[in-house]
Amino acid sequence: MIISNVSDDPFAIDIGHMCGQTEEISDLISLKVYANTEFCPRFISDENDISQIGGQLNGKTVVICSAATNHTRGSLAMRNLILARGAKDNGAKKVILVEPDLYFSAQDRGPHRGPDEKNRSLEDMKKFDGQPFTARLYAELLKSAGVDIVITVHNHSAKVQQLFSYLFNGEFYNLIPSELYSDYIRYSDMVVTGKDGDNLVLVAPDHGAEPFMKSVYDSLALSKTSRMIMEKVRDGERKVSMTISKGSDLTLEGIKGKDVIVLDDMVRTGSTIVECCRLLRQGNPNKICFGVTHFLSSAEARENLNSKFVDEILTLNTIPAILNRDSQGRLRKKLVVLKIEKWIARFLLQYMNKDATKFEKDFYSVDMSSKNPRWRPPNRY
Repeated sequence: MIISNVSDDPFAIDIGHMCGQTEEISDLISLKVYANTEFCPRFISDENDISQIGGQLNGKTVVICSAATNHTRGSLAMRNLILARGAKDNGAKKVILVEPDLYFSAQDRGPHRGPDEKNRSLEDMKKFDGQPFTARLYAELLKSAGVDIVITVHNHSAKVQQLFSYLFNGEFYNLIPSELYSDYIRYSDMVVTGKDGDNLVLVAPDHGAEPFMKSVYDSLALSKTSRMIMEKVRDGERKVSMTISKGSDLTLEGIKGKDVIVLDDMVRTGSTIVECCRLLRQGNPNKICFGVTHFLSSAEARENLNSKFVDEILTLNTIPAILNRDSQGRLRKKLVVLKIEKWIARFLLQYMNKDATKFEKDFYSVDMSSKNPRWRPPNRY
C-alpha cells in the first residue's frame, strides 16, 4: 500500500501507479485535519465490517512517500510519524518511508562528542553549542513511531548514514543517482562526450563531492573522461575561493574546447558553484554544466545560477517544487529535471521481489521547459 503525507501528491501517485497499485491513494487513506489544525489520518475500511477492527492492514507493507513541498518540513515530518504509527496500530507488517531529501539531515552534529567522534575538536563542538542533534532525534522518532525501513537519495552526511543504518538495523538505503546522470550524459545532446569520453571533463567542486563525481565517472564507463577536483577555501558565509587540486587529471589549460560538468549533491545559494564555474571558464571550455541532486530553488540560488559562467543545469525532482516553472524562474532556459519516480518504483519492486524489468532501461523521465534551447516539440507523427 503506497500512500503520502499530503492529499493528491503527484510523486506518490506516480510511484503507486508504477508499482501496479490500482486504487487511488485517496481511496486508501483519509488525511483529515481537525479545526484546531491537528492531523488525524485514517486508513479507510468497510464501515460495516467489524471483523477486522484494528487489523485491516495485517500482513501489508505500507510505503509512505514524503516528497511534498506545500508544507513545512517540520509539519511533514510529524505527519510521517503519525502515519507510521497509524499503520502499525492497524496491523501493518512493515512501514517503509521514502524520503528523497531526508529531513533534518543537515543538522548532523550537536555540542557533544558521539561514540564515533573521538577526534572531534572543541572548536567544532562550539559551533553547535546550544543546538540539538536533530538528525538523531528524527531518526529515533521514526523508529519509535513504527518505521522499519528508510529510503532516501544521495544523502551527503556520512554521520547520518551511519546513524540511520545503525538504528534501522541496516535497513537504510541511500540511493546514489549515478546511473541517472550517466545515462542522460551519454544519450542526450546536453554535451558531446567524444570518443570514449575524450571531450568530457567531470568536476568535483570540493573534496566532499569527489565520491559522487567518481561514482558518475565509473557509471559512464568512458575511459578517456577526465576528472578534476577543486580545493575550496571559504572566506566568509557567502564567499569562497577556488584552486585546482594537484590530484586532478588536467590543469586549467587542459579543458580548452571540452565540455565540463560540475557535480554536487545539493545547492542552496549557488555561490560555491558559480565561483567554481568562473574559474573553469578561464580555461576556455566549450560548455559548462552543473549537475546537482537536491535543488532548493531559492531566490538567491536563481539569482546566482543565472550567471553567464553556468550554461546548463541538470537536477532531479527530489524536491518536487523544481518542476514548477515559477520556481524555475529565470533558470527555465537552462534547467533540465530528471524525474525519479520510475527509478524509485524499480527499487521498491526489486526490494519486494517483484518484477521490475519494465524499468530496466526506461528508469527516469525528462522535464524541460520550452525555453531551453535544446527543447524539441513532441513528435506527433
